[in-house]
Amino acid sequence: MNTITKALTIAALSATSAATLLTGPSAHAAAGNTTACPTPSKAEIKRSHDSRIDKPARGAGAIKGVRIGYIPKGFTYGGVVAGRHNGVTEYGYQWGDNRANADPKQRSLWVRVLCWPDARRLTDLKRLPVTYGTFAEDAKTTTIGGRRALTKQGDGALGDGRYVGWIEREGTVITVMASTPLVPDLKKIVAGVRLP
Repeated sequence: MNTITKALTIAALSATSAATLLTGPSAHAAAGNTTACPTPSKAEIKRSHDSRIDKPARGAGAIKGVRIGYIPKGFTYGGVVAGRHNGVTEYGYQWGDNRANADPKQRSLWVRVLCWPDARRLTDLKRLPVTYGTFAEDAKTTTIGGRRALTKQGDGALGDGRYVGWIEREGTVITVMASTPLVPDLKKIVAGVRLP
């Protein structure tokens, strides 16, 4: 997979141009308290908008304000994914390796935080207003990594694997998409995601 394809993969996850976020901080960020939903800085928004690739990929602090306690080995690149649409601010990071998207051994991981004021109960995720990573169809309720979550098979733009989402606290949703080779690590990945 070449650098252009990698950039397109990361850019495709952002439903609208991250430039729409450049107008100012969200209400969550403006509140300035530690229970606010993590939102991207202007620099992070620009990185997403420009589809900048990190080589090597970032580690546990890839998403400012989110601690990712376990990241499997084997990633060769990564990138920030940020956007805003339909009242939701998205801020995440995607890790990947050099295998083609069609390769069943491809390793990819996408962790995302969504600031959505309507997120109160797990069932609310079925109407999460995002383009990529919805739970409207075929989602099942389960407990994974110590969290009550919705989960479903990855498909379409998400690729093969397993997709998980939960409400971390009111107004804050976390989603994790792990490609098929990483599904055995999913409990550990989910358990390791922490907000301050």
